Amino acid sequence: MGTAGLLVIALAACSGSGGGGSVSAVPPASSPAPTTPAPAPTQADPVKRALAKLSVEEKVGQLFMPVLYGTAADSVSGENQARYGVQTPAKVIDRYHLGGVILFPANVKSVDQVVRLTNGMQKAAGLPLLISTDQENGPVSRMSALMTPFPGAHRIGATKDVKVSRAVARATGEELRALGVNLDFAPVADVNIDPRNPVIGKRAFGNRPAEVSKMVAAAVKGFEDAGVAATAKHFPGHGDTHVDSHTGLPVIDHTRAQWKRLDAPPFKAAIGAGVDAIMSAHIVFPKLDPSGDPATLSKPILTGLLRQELGFDGVISTDALNMAGVREKYGDGEVAVRAVLAGADLLLMPYDLRKAYDAVLSAAKSGRISERRLDQSVTRLLTLKQARGLLNKPPVASAKEAVQVVGSAAHRKLAASVP
Repeated sequence: MGTAGLLVIALAACSGSGGGGSVSAVPPASSPAPTTPAPAPTQADPVKRALAKLSVEEKVGQLFMPVLYGTAADSVSGENQARYGVQTPAKVIDRYHLGGVILFPANVKSVDQVVRLTNGMQKAAGLPLLISTDQENGPVSRMSALMTPFPGAHRIGATKDVKVSRAVARATGEELRALGVNLDFAPVADVNIDPRNPVIGKRAFGNRPAEVSKMVAAAVKGFEDAGVAATAKHFPGHGDTHVDSHTGLPVIDHTRAQWKRLDAPPFKAAIGAGVDAIMSAHIVFPKLDPSGDPATLSKPILTGLLRQELGFDGVISTDALNMAGVREKYGDGEVAVRAVLAGADLLLMPYDLRKAYDAVLSAAKSGRISERRLDQSVTRLLTLKQARGLLNKPPVASAKEAVQVVGSAAHRKLAASVP
């Protein structure tokens, strides 16, 4: 089940009184008045309990997921000092009350090292972290130095076999989870409509919406099987552009009817499969929002289409906020604020974390971002953490288990079986 359906219900215990015999209709005047037994204590909803303990500074920190530098939680890095004002990943996590981090190849040296890194970062966090990576397999595989080289979406889509999609996602998720990674920014739900597309291409399952939809839904189920959160990306659809949003701001001229027919189906399928998160795209869609803002900053797209029309109530993640496509119109602090106001919950890789954090905190304290709006996002993030068991007990990966799972013979056999 995805985050949208995992609202944790408070469990209330109740007690009644039993007894036998008859009770006189009019008790004697000297008899004490009957009393109602006190209800048994209610077991608090862990999400609400966690939310209630957070200060506004800590709530704002839960929204952010930067990349940190180093191969251990206590690695001293000049890059961390320059960007975040402290030297180690552990200190960055503590200083900004981070809700998550994302791993890149520079963080990855060996299985044992990654396990120690993820465990160390979890230990530094006030609340358990969402630890993520981009392990799509194929062209975008951040953990490829360690993990089984599974085929990418293009090859999986060519099999037209949803069982393959689910099996590969499950195996990928099992390896990530063994390493201490609990959220993958996969699968790609874009339909590769424009063959000139420089940013999606073989990262997509194909160019037919119906076939892509089936593969995306199966992949979501596969990650769910492994206990790892899946992320469908890049909403509302990045497949019909020849501009790379890392370096520019793409414009897609699909009408609303074309969007419904070409771009929306895989995202609807992902939601139907219970996807935990959906990532926004830094693309302008004039027929969906004429403001000229990219989808990441568009309330009509994130709240109007994704939340209200498609009914998604899981976590909305931005694409990386250090990309040129989202930084053209506004400063780095304002970009973060506008993303939250548009409907985003998770702010991925801000170009300047200090500036973005301070801007969102200021907006929350001034009321520009209301307490209700901030709590909505934090609740979704905590609900995802609860769904993955992170709020029940501190997550600890096992190096002994990881070396058995990562690159296992069964996984290598599965990878080799895909044409």
